[in-house]
Amino acid sequence: MTEVAYISIGSNLSNPYQQVISAVDQLKKTENINVIAISGWYFSEAIGPKNQPKYVNGVIKISTRLLPNQLLKELHGIEDAHGRIRNERWGPRILDLDILLYGSKVINTKKLTIPHLGMKIRNFVLTPLADIEPDLVLPDGSTLSSLLENSQLEEIVPILSGDTSEKIG
Repeated sequence: MTEVAYISIGSNLSNPYQQVISAVDQLKKTENINVIAISGWYFSEAIGPKNQPKYVNGVIKISTRLLPNQLLKELHGIEDAHGRIRNERWGPRILDLDILLYGSKVINTKKLTIPHLGMKIRNFVLTPLADIEPDLVLPDGSTLSSLLENSQLEEIVPILSGDTSEKIG
């Protein structure tokens, strides 16, 4: 049985634009994952410690036969292959892949929270998600359009063709 899931992708180290593109390429090659849609890419300020480079963020829609914990394991493997080091919460990162939604499931375990905690208030998640699924309804019944309308959203800037890593930071 396949399930639709949404994955946020972000990077602010080591040529971030290339990191996110490479992650999408790896996901396309991953068994039991089919990439259905890719949002636009955006520059955003870091939400953690200050004095970090800007992030490149986007969202992809996939269909998968993997269970949520299996999908998380695949995402961590891709992060690790890119050199991800997990030592500072909200610190700079070479690659960050998060499961935003997995079908209509609600999961709250020590390892995994779906819907992703904080996704409802993060413009760098909501805006790219709206690029690919503007009529999305979350498991709690809230609509993506209402979240965008009612939020005090931080500024993000669309990345235009040719406007990549050399203009970050």
